[in-house]
Amino acid sequence: MDNFQTLIIEKTPKTPQIDLNQMTGELIFSGRSIPENAAKVYEPALNWVTEYVLNARSTTNLRLNLEYFNTASSIWLTKIIKALVHIKNPDYVLIIHLYVDIDDYDEINEFGDIKDAFLPIADISDAIPSIGLKLYGIDDEGEVIKDTLVFI
Repeated sequence: MDNFQTLIIEKTPKTPQIDLNQMTGELIFSGRSIPENAAKVYEPALNWVTEYVLNARSTTNLRLNLEYFNTASSIWLTKIIKALVHIKNPDYVLIIHLYVDIDDYDEINEFGDIKDAFLPIADISDAIPSIGLKLYGIDDEGEVIKDTLVFI
């Protein structure tokens, strides 16, 4: 179990920084995600998450701070979310933090819009833990200007 605690994959111009920490429950993906081989980048993260759900923290924070991601990346991120919603304890909480440009944030400003925009992508209808979706509106420097929390 000691080797399992943290997975760090350094970012490149085409791949995100991935920092998955079992001790804190912080799972962070940040940067750009346009890899030529998405499986090479995301398969280790999915394997880590699959192991993590067996011994998850009471609160898991999945932070998706990706300025851009391609279709292949979105498929792998969806697999990761689908694995996380199967954390075995219904008293646990999974909070998905999405960081978007402030202009996009302002367009998704109603409770229903956030939920409706996210649910078809992740299909988390069979989730075991409670799920929160926190949306952040960020400026050009990456500073959070506004945020909203929705429980699904």
